[in-house]
Amino acid sequence: MRFAAILLAPLLLGGCVIGTIAQTAVDVVTLPVKAASAGVDAVTTSQAEADQKRGRELRKQEEAQGRAERLAMERCRKGKAAPAANCAYLLQQR
Repeated sequence: MRFAAILLAPLLLGGCVIGTIAQTAVDVVTLPVKAASAGVDAVTTSQAEADQKRGRELRKQEEAQGRAERLAMERCRKGKAAPAANCAYLLQQR
């Protein structure tokens, strides 16, 4: 019985080896395609990515403008306004 099991073991495990070799061959063949598509994706920018980037830039600009207006308004209230500051306009907005 042991002798039969020893003789049948390589035949039963042969499918595993063949399956592994076949999977490795598929991986080797598809690797250049995956690498090329990843490279193209990294270089190109989709419309959605461009829109997100533009939205971030606009929010940063608006935040900087808001900080500058708050600083100018505070200076106007304290009487230390910059020469170019329009204190009447700034204080009227408040």
